[in-house]
Amino acid sequence: MPRNHLANCTSPYLQQHADNPVEWYPWGEEALQKAKREDKPILLSIGYSACHWCHVMAHESFEDEATAQLMNRLFVNIKVDREERPDLDRVYQSAHQLLAQRPGGWPLTVFLTPGDQTPFFAGTYFPQEPRHGLPSFSEILQHIGDAFSQQREAIEQQNEALLRAIRQLDPVAGGTRKGLDPTPLETARQQLAGSFDQEHGGFGSAPKFPHPNSLEQLLRHWAATGGEDARALYMADFTLTQMALGGINDQLGGGFCRYSVDDQWMIPHFEKMLYDNGPLLALYSDLWQATGNPLFRDTALATARWAIREMQAPEGGFYASLDADSEGREGRFYVWDREQVKSLLEPDEYEHFSRYYGLDREANFEGHWHLHCVSGVADLNAQLNSSDEQAHELLRRARDKLLASRDRRVRPGRDEKILTSWNGLMIKGLARAGRALDEPELIDAAQRAVDFIRASLWQDRHLRVVYKDGRAELNGYLDDYANLLDALLELLQSRWDSDLLSFATELAEVLLERFQDPEQGGFFFTANDHESLIYRPKPFGDESLPSGNGVAASVLARLGHLLGEARYLQAAERTLLCADERIHQIPQAHCTLLKALDELLNPGEIFILRGEPTTMQPWLERARRHFAPRRMVFPIPAGETALPQVLASKTAGGVCRAYLCRGSQCQPPVETLESFGRLLQEGELHSTEDDQEFDGAVGSYKRYRE
Repeated sequence: MPRNHLANCTSPYLQQHADNPVEWYPWGEEALQKAKREDKPILLSIGYSACHWCHVMAHESFEDEATAQLMNRLFVNIKVDREERPDLDRVYQSAHQLLAQRPGGWPLTVFLTPGDQTPFFAGTYFPQEPRHGLPSFSEILQHIGDAFSQQREAIEQQNEALLRAIRQLDPVAGGTRKGLDPTPLETARQQLAGSFDQEHGGFGSAPKFPHPNSLEQLLRHWAATGGEDARALYMADFTLTQMALGGINDQLGGGFCRYSVDDQWMIPHFEKMLYDNGPLLALYSDLWQATGNPLFRDTALATARWAIREMQAPEGGFYASLDADSEGREGRFYVWDREQVKSLLEPDEYEHFSRYYGLDREANFEGHWHLHCVSGVADLNAQLNSSDEQAHELLRRARDKLLASRDRRVRPGRDEKILTSWNGLMIKGLARAGRALDEPELIDAAQRAVDFIRASLWQDRHLRVVYKDGRAELNGYLDDYANLLDALLELLQSRWDSDLLSFATELAEVLLERFQDPEQGGFFFTANDHESLIYRPKPFGDESLPSGNGVAASVLARLGHLLGEARYLQAAERTLLCADERIHQIPQAHCTLLKALDELLNPGEIFILRGEPTTMQPWLERARRHFAPRRMVFPIPAGETALPQVLASKTAGGVCRAYLCRGSQCQPPVETLESFGRLLQEGELHSTEDDQEFDGAVGSYKRYRE
């Protein structure tokens, strides 16, 4: 029998705690009113199901009867899944930063006053016994309980100061600049170069995170310079190469883990999150187009197929994450014993596999081997007298055998809630990869996810945050609307559907109605009909997810140019003006906003193709051949009639007809593939006549690498 109030919650994370002796409540009126009525402080614990240290604290403290008795006596205890309630997480992580003067994390442990839910003490993981300079959790509980009963006046004064400080966190419009300024685009390039790890790729030191927004900014910068800034491409290429070959990438099954605990990308924190893999899928597809390196195509395909195979629900949406742990140990599902590998492979397979993936070296993870590439095929050939074809085939057979064996192990837990915002990121990645790699099944998977969201998570002009066990719950946040809208624009370029365009337009209207700040510009994280919290954040910086304001501004700029809708363009510009000071101070922390800045300062190409699907195909193949981040191409069938006027006026004719617009300026249509190719060539880094690389673009980059 459940021992607390979490049993009816759909969140897998909350259900993990339903049998704790702690009298947990979900966030809601029952718990908040109980705290007020009994004048007890609230112990708020925020985590998520794939969080390793959340599991550790749960086992040490929340499953312990003595600790639970102390918690139940002194506090009203509330457990929150940060993936379902990013609004609460964002508010109280900000409070932790102010109270503790250092970044937070998970598990987040916050103590709130009962009347207004203002935090007066915050921390993250606390051990069961004192160690590493940390007091025990029980000691913390007793001290906080004593402070609340004996120092109420001091706590109230601190709370007043905290509330003043937290409400000043977000920028307001102002400053000396009267318009948009391109300076941060170049400054971000220099800042990213300054933090670039020359030896291993990535930015900074361990723990190493992928930072896909930063890598995308470097790719866009390289393209914007016409290929002259070869180092910008190199930083993205080298980082994504090291990641693809490293242990952060699942070398057998595909998909990326959350981060690397070392500088070399060798040993990851083994959880796999949907929100990392969607943007990385898009990036590897972009880099394949930019460089033609088959490693990037292979990595993108492996990531996409992992997502479809292991993360897509039968209904169409994508699950949230895979746990880091299995059988009570982090990484157990992924690591190998040398003798076990030997027993599964033929001698020639083992010789190649062990040298390629490091089994001929010292164990690298708690006496076991976690696979990462330490050699190249050319080295294998020299050492083992094999050909490229033989080596690749032996490695493929070995991987297949090990993957089949691994699939029989106890699998990590899967968080099977379906989150709208994270699905938006994966849908975008699949749609872009499907186009770039010419893999229609990826577009099919993206379409199934969109169909599921429309059927199950779009209700009464409200997106819901989460779907689990047949229930769609919680009104959507900025990230839900912005990421889904961005994904729809990407999918419309892969496969036209006028109904999807109408859906995208409706999402954009809701963004303006419910999230926009009419006074200062920008978008709040919560809608104007959301429950009142101590703080209504307006986030601009990139975090583990791209900035909701950045995505909203970028997609509104693109949609505004596509539809000729001035309101969307104005909303995007006002967002950037509101964030102007932040963007100039730390541009590298606002790369998603920089993408929107670039979209407004340098409106990209919008190509509208009109014709029969079969006759448009060669035109689409030509348009998708090369990397062009400032380009959108929409293939609209000749018979399509349910179009807004600005698109309906671009009629079909002949075999195929292409219309090119830049910003508000449109050119006369072209009706031959040759003329279309010449138009495309103007925005590309490659020759279109013989499909050879321009010496000044990719050619100079290859020389730079050498």
